[in-house]
Amino acid sequence: MRRSSMIFALAVLAGAASAGFASPASAQVINPAARNNVIIQQNDLQALQNQVQRQQFQQQQQQYRAQDRVIVQQPPPVVPQVRPSCQTQIIGNTAVSTCR
Repeated sequence: MRRSSMIFALAVLAGAASAGFASPASAQVINPAARNNVIIQQNDLQALQNQVQRQQFQQQQQQYRAQDRVIVQQPPPVVPQVRPSCQTQIIGNTAVSTCR
């Protein structure tokens, strides 16, 4: 008795499995209109994301250009001037300067 109930259970499982494998499309009901709406919504979302990214990029470029236009007045460089070291010698009635 126990063996016959086990065989029956196996037969039921085999039948259910073969029915599931025989028609996998019957388990999924696809509504083409709903699928098209989802695709359209995804495309709209992608288009909006692209538009926002373009606007952000353009704003960033405008900020960079504005920074590049700012002219910073720099003070003139301080250049040390070398003064010649001159020595004046008096030879007789004449003053002779030697500068290096």
